[in-house]
Amino acid sequence: MTEQFDLLVVGGGINGVGIARDAAGRGLSVCLCERDDLAAHTSSASTKLIHGGLRYLEQYEFALVGKALAEREVLLRAAPHIIWPLRFVLPHQSHLRPAWLIRLGLFLYDNLGRGRRTLPGSRRVALKRHESGPPLRNEFHTGFIYSDAWVQDARLVVLNAMDAMERGATIFTHTRCVSASRATDGWTAQLQTAQGELSTVSAKVLVNATGPWAVQFLDQVAKVGHDHALRLVKGSHIVVPRLFDHQHAYIFQQPDRRIVFAIPYEHDFTLIGTTDMDYHDDPSTPHINGEETNYLCDAANRYFKRSIAPADVVWSYSGVRPLVDDEVGNASEVTRDYLLELDRQGAPLLNVFGGKLTTYRKLAEEAMDRLATLFPQASEAWTSKGHPLPGGERQDVDRLQRELQSSHPWLPEPMAWRLVHSYGSRTTRILGQARSLQDLGEHFGADLYQAEVDYLRTMEWAVDAADVLWRRSKLGLRFNAEQAARLTGYLADAPSRRASFA
Repeated sequence: MTEQFDLLVVGGGINGVGIARDAAGRGLSVCLCERDDLAAHTSSASTKLIHGGLRYLEQYEFALVGKALAEREVLLRAAPHIIWPLRFVLPHQSHLRPAWLIRLGLFLYDNLGRGRRTLPGSRRVALKRHESGPPLRNEFHTGFIYSDAWVQDARLVVLNAMDAMERGATIFTHTRCVSASRATDGWTAQLQTAQGELSTVSAKVLVNATGPWAVQFLDQVAKVGHDHALRLVKGSHIVVPRLFDHQHAYIFQQPDRRIVFAIPYEHDFTLIGTTDMDYHDDPSTPHINGEETNYLCDAANRYFKRSIAPADVVWSYSGVRPLVDDEVGNASEVTRDYLLELDRQGAPLLNVFGGKLTTYRKLAEEAMDRLATLFPQASEAWTSKGHPLPGGERQDVDRLQRELQSSHPWLPEPMAWRLVHSYGSRTTRILGQARSLQDLGEHFGADLYQAEVDYLRTMEWAVDAADVLWRRSKLGLRFNAEQAARLTGYLADAPSRRASFA
């Protein structure tokens, strides 16, 4: 039997799940397939920011920055449990950029995108009198502070997929689209699971949201002619033990005019990134190299009193950004904007090229608006109107945590913080009727218990330990090899168990 859908979305990164959610919310039947885990690649390898991109102002990308800043406000409302405000400190070095230029850029940043609504504006500070000053080298006297936001990037992908599913979409992970055949009135695609099982689906529209593989998908799967090229750019990050105690982040100017962030990460660490290097290998397996590690260490050492070296790195990750090739020379200057192409040479094919995490919702809305004439029964755009992502129904997340700890006094505060900032109002679905930590089942390590693992497996498509430890959470930073192996064994036996999380 061939299952029939209005839309088949190929790709379970942020753009794919965003389109699936938008379409399902308009009343369309949607199938999404992802060959690996949700957010397995680029979408979990970001700098974890919802931001306008301050540095893009120098490239005159005013429209992109304004769009991203407007989206920042929408996303802060939609997912306050996984997205929250973050203040950035820019120590001033006059030989890199004059103070007047920085002030002008920050004025624009404060006012583009229909202006700020919820976040404080930028200001100049004397670093000697500000809490962000002591970790910096003594030569820095003046800084500029501005607002952006932090995001649990892989969880943002998963929550969009959950919302799409709860609105009727069918989500297949670890399922590859191995062929897609075009007719005049629709597409027929063959899907293959990791176990080799085959199924056939048909759809009126095919959406190519495969990120770094978008061109390869057209060439090898859909077999559609095109004249597009992507420029693959690798970005790498390092994580080191915490370099400062306050909750501000830093943005550091570099001699090559790039910028590098240093961000408080998972309470006990500092995240430093990113690099920009042209990439020509398999997008599935990018790894940081020694040159990138040294670059990021040097970038931090130009500013912090405490010096770091490659030996201090406790974790690193790399991702491949699929950027629209605008033929500029420097990889860091390639546009982060996106291109949507609707191919009507037969059954409709929507190709998604480029994009950034912050603008995924707008991209999805524009994509579905482009397809609106094909689906006269669909409702209007809806995702900008305050509809929360799963768990994001409560705007006051601090109060939610206090209430959780009041009703569950046995829950350690750090664990309560992590659960609320991962699952929001749905934390109670994990805790159930538990009255002690022991009631949560097997303890795997850190503050991870069986009840949470079962929830992730049942409700969030987690299959293996990496899904749990590095995408649904960052508990991998606190797990040893023995603990990870025990979790792997538990998940391997998981199909024999059932749990309910209504």
